[in-house]
Amino acid sequence: MQTIYAFKGGESDDFSKDQRFLLFSIDNMYNLYLLLISLLIEVQKRAEDDLQKKQKKHLATQEDKDPNKKFVNNQLLRLLRDNLRLKDLFDKHKITNWELDSEYVDVIFKAITKSDLYKDYMQTRVSDFKEDKDFIIDVFKDIVAPNEKLYEYLEDKNLTWLDDLPTVNTTILKLLRKVKTVSEDNHFTPKLYKDIEDQQFAVNLFKKTLLNRSSLNKEIEIKTKNWDSERIAMVDYVLLQMAINELKNFPSIPVKVTINEYLEIAKEYSTPKSSVFINGILDKLVKEYTADGKLNKVGRGLM
Repeated sequence: MQTIYAFKGGESDDFSKDQRFLLFSIDNMYNLYLLLISLLIEVQKRAEDDLQKKQKKHLATQEDKDPNKKFVNNQLLRLLRDNLRLKDLFDKHKITNWELDSEYVDVIFKAITKSDLYKDYMQTRVSDFKEDKDFIIDVFKDIVAPNEKLYEYLEDKNLTWLDDLPTVNTTILKLLRKVKTVSEDNHFTPKLYKDIEDQQFAVNLFKKTLLNRSSLNKEIEIKTKNWDSERIAMVDYVLLQMAINELKNFPSIPVKVTINEYLEIAKEYSTPKSSVFINGILDKLVKEYTADGKLNKVGRGLM
């Protein structure tokens, strides 16, 4: 949607540069995932360094000499730190941000250690894997994900990451909840695309929408005769173009899936009334396509 919205050319213009940006921005979402996973590992290392410094203090207290190592020895954090596949991906994708921007590791570390979650967790010195896992899940959900300074940092680094963040955070939480002590190394290295068709879908949707803009706009104009075109949000036009394109040219995607997806995007990115407007237009078109035999969906339950 954003790439099509930003495209200012016509149907006959070259949009290969825009297509490359589309794929780059999708691929870059994986970098965001790796960056946030590596942050958890760096926080554990920061905790370890903190304990070592306290033990070496000239006037170390008894607590400094014999600290509670429960957080440092957290089994889930250790699992992440020892994951060789993750290490390889960090190297491959050049995830070295926290070496240069270590102050953000300190921000998260301090936010964790000052929290009630941490105080409750550190009441004992030993824990099983479930307690360690539940603690990290709560830390990520309540401290890391909503942290404003981290949010600002990610915004400065890559503007497209802000739109990817909810998806990436949800993915990380899902993986954290499902991990077990016996999980495979690839548990934390999911594929960005389900398969090659998954990647090709993004390209096809982008290209077919731009190549058929004129005919798509005509369909929209016919259904919005009573609307002042200047009052229709540009985002709504783009979403309708994409949705109509999906309905007509992607036979394997169920009608309900298409409509629901674009209504959700409209709620997130457009005006308060956009989802109602888009739903009304698409509902009329689906009924017409069905009556005229233009809605050629394949497979069961696709209507």
